[in-house]
Amino acid sequence: MLATFLAGVLLLGRASAREQSSLGRALLGGNVLAGEPLSHNVSSCPGYTLSGLRETRTGLTAHLNLAGPACNAFGHDIANLTLEVTYDTQTRLHVNIYDTDRSQFTIPPSIIELGHGTGDASLKKKSDLVFNHESSPFAFWITRRSEPHAQPLFDTRASSLPPTPIPPVIPDDNSTALDGFPLVFEDQYIQLTSALPLDTNIYGLGEVIASSGFRRDVGANGGKGSVQTNWARDVADPVNENVYGSHPIYLEHRYNETTQTSQSHGVFHFSAAGSDTLLLTPPSSPVSLIEYRSLGGTLDFYFFSGPSPKKVIEQYGELVGLPTWQPYWGFGFHLCRWGYTTVNDTKAQVDAMRAAGIPLETMWNDIDLYHAVRDFTTDPTSFPANEVRDFIRELAANNQHYIPIVDAAIAHQVNDTDVYEPFTRGKELNVWIKNPDGSDYIGQVWPGYTVFPDWFADNTASYWAEALKNWSDLGVEFSGIWLDMNEVSSFCVGSCGSTADLFNTSVPFILPGKPGNPVVDFPQGYDPSVSGRSGNITVNGTLTFNPKANGKPSGLMKRGRGAGGLKDVNLNDPPYTIHNGFGDLAEHTISPNATHVGGIVELDVHNLWGLMEEKATHSALLKIQPGKRPFIISRSTFPSSGKATGHWLGDNFSGWDYMYYNIQGALQFQIFQIPMVGADTCGFIGNADEELCNRWMQLSAFMPFYRNHNIQGAISQEPYRWDSVANASRTAIAIRYSLLPYWYTLFANSSLHGTPTVRALFFEFPDEPELFGIDHQYLVGSDILVTPVLTPNAATVDGVFPGRSKVTWRDWYTHEVVNATAGGNTTLDAPLGHINVHIRDGAALLLHAEPGYTTTETRAGPYALLVSQDAEGHAFGTAYIDDGESLPPTASTTVTFRASKGNVTIAATGHYHVAQKLDTVTVLGAGSVKPTAVKVNGRGVRSWEFDEGLGRLIVKQTGITLAGSTILTWD
Repeated sequence: MLATFLAGVLLLGRASAREQSSLGRALLGGNVLAGEPLSHNVSSCPGYTLSGLRETRTGLTAHLNLAGPACNAFGHDIANLTLEVTYDTQTRLHVNIYDTDRSQFTIPPSIIELGHGTGDASLKKKSDLVFNHESSPFAFWITRRSEPHAQPLFDTRASSLPPTPIPPVIPDDNSTALDGFPLVFEDQYIQLTSALPLDTNIYGLGEVIASSGFRRDVGANGGKGSVQTNWARDVADPVNENVYGSHPIYLEHRYNETTQTSQSHGVFHFSAAGSDTLLLTPPSSPVSLIEYRSLGGTLDFYFFSGPSPKKVIEQYGELVGLPTWQPYWGFGFHLCRWGYTTVNDTKAQVDAMRAAGIPLETMWNDIDLYHAVRDFTTDPTSFPANEVRDFIRELAANNQHYIPIVDAAIAHQVNDTDVYEPFTRGKELNVWIKNPDGSDYIGQVWPGYTVFPDWFADNTASYWAEALKNWSDLGVEFSGIWLDMNEVSSFCVGSCGSTADLFNTSVPFILPGKPGNPVVDFPQGYDPSVSGRSGNITVNGTLTFNPKANGKPSGLMKRGRGAGGLKDVNLNDPPYTIHNGFGDLAEHTISPNATHVGGIVELDVHNLWGLMEEKATHSALLKIQPGKRPFIISRSTFPSSGKATGHWLGDNFSGWDYMYYNIQGALQFQIFQIPMVGADTCGFIGNADEELCNRWMQLSAFMPFYRNHNIQGAISQEPYRWDSVANASRTAIAIRYSLLPYWYTLFANSSLHGTPTVRALFFEFPDEPELFGIDHQYLVGSDILVTPVLTPNAATVDGVFPGRSKVTWRDWYTHEVVNATAGGNTTLDAPLGHINVHIRDGAALLLHAEPGYTTTETRAGPYALLVSQDAEGHAFGTAYIDDGESLPPTASTTVTFRASKGNVTIAATGHYHVAQKLDTVTVLGAGSVKPTAVKVNGRGVRSWEFDEGLGRLIVKQTGITLAGSTILTWD
């Protein structure tokens, strides 16, 4: 939900005891007092010297001591550190550098329980990765055991980095000046730098909409470089700025020009601190680099050996936790908008969708549902609780579902006569975040002045579960929960309600669609001043597309207590200024000095708020709906969030560029182990038009999470609004629902192994450099290639077919083999209403033969099998089947399909009874000559047909049960 301010803060420097570098002058914060001994120059930082090295069973430990006079660059140097190196597993190496006194904040296992190492002492001699170090000054580098002399995967040695000082690498950002590369470990500033191969391939480090695309800009070959800031932020999807979530994990993919092969590895910085991560290539430097600059925490790193992209992602999942199991219905189509103002208006959308024959699985409500915009309520006039209950039960009777929004802030009681139990109960249980003086921190959100749950307090999780249950008992019998505003968002700076008039429940801006704030933007190519506000492709028979109409502009919009234990510091304005898009760390959120139980301050744990709410909500749903899988979609995320929630890509815009950004966002969150992800289809902010919505409804049908959602005041964009969009949606959803067994199996593998569900092309074809930067196409699993149209007024689309002609790709619709250009673009027909989808050879896909209106109806029908044989006749696939809603461990069956020339074998193992029969088997590449006989388990089949031109065999009415073993043969 949109809650964006145009904010900027000018930070003025004050005199320092030492000469400031260009970096220091750029970053000097307002808390620096006259005579305060902060140099703002890391060039004088002495680094550390290693001593007392001791071998441990699974690694080593050592002391790191400050190697000279403290530089006190952006904090006060910590003199004594501890180094611990642990060979966790064959593929994972842990390097942890922390303050020996353990005063810095670290993430406790009660919040994130990381995967344990094996304890195998032999890994010191045989693991994939090797820790190497120099003692004075201390530096370390990580190599592959198999390639000890190759360029290290991570290398902090000064000799491997370019000489300093270096002027600002990004010319318009003085903070990218590089004064030196020592290890800096201070109470409010930590810095570590590693060399990278020149112009290497980096992916991850988010959440972000990167102008460079899925592959991050490291500043080489004409690039500018990147600064990724980790500070959770409520802002309408900006480009190249911090946004809702923080994920300090990257995947690096290196290509060896000599061997023409590639290897991937991963690096994860386990820290909740606000931070900048810089990807830069100084002029004339033979290397690129990554530099971590953190406001606190420690240097707790995990390295993953891969060596494939998928393996890196799986290894990260083993550490932070594997994604939650999704219910089958979650893969259906979802519909929402801010602006369904009554229960009857909401119900009308359900009726209209059914009348149009467009499948609708789940109906959602935004804050319109609430009374006085307060959580856990319904408006007594527009959403009477009894009518809401009746509506939801009607949905359930039709095998449909309902999801309401839950905002992060709880309205503060305006006086003693104000009856609002969620506030008074929370007050009674003492669950609110505090000011430093112990009073309740009072911010401002939709209902006016608000308080915020403190997830570190003992009673908060039980309070949250109680509130959700009471809401369900009231009549909001939800199937899942939508968590919004959980960065956490506040519309004012500081505890603005502490001395305010609590009766004032207004917000400090005009809501969209209200007088004074009309929604006027349309997509590029649509000019409402000429064509009106319908968004139609044609008006009075004239095409509305105008290449000169720019539409909306680009998406840039105007264990210790950690820092809580420090004295004489300004928590709200640390000496180092990270690149928070709002400037001031307190802008549009709660202040860094807001205090949690135990004296923990928000500065240290800001990025954890969303994760902790997700965990509490997941736990609550398990109690409210025992035995069923919780379905949660949340905005702010952090490593391990995927164990509890899915994610939507936030407050995007109705523009062609944002449809493209949809793809990089989905790919990012595969790395982050949050695979249930998707964008607001057709865009949230601004007005969609017919062409954009037509294309986007098709694209999102091939995304994990599929929801259409938009802002109040914009023109309506439900898929039934335009005939062409309705037609495109029916076609795309039918394909999606036929593919549900495939999607479900991908997500089972994700929950079991951490395997990504949607994939960049190089994930599957890692040795083809032409694929490393592609993010306008993607794969669903390993077998479905999606090539969407991402520009207006197009009738064709260019796409690469991976495999360099060694892989056969077949058209989903016609089954024809694509005559693809090896390693280059192939132009494909793409009329409006058509999205190009291709099947990889070697695939065997279990499908639903008769897609229905809901996933329940679809599951009740028969199955079909689509086999796309490779040149040798081989194909392989599996399907995971269970009841679609019970918490694992639960009864399940796995069906394995194998094809070779002249036969397909089907073998089922497991204890879940699959009632539906396999009705049809289609084999592509079955040969060029019509078979003389087709048999199932040796018995002849009468109902079959063969297309010699396509080499396609279709066997119908097979009556095959998905239990035991079956063989289909043809002569």
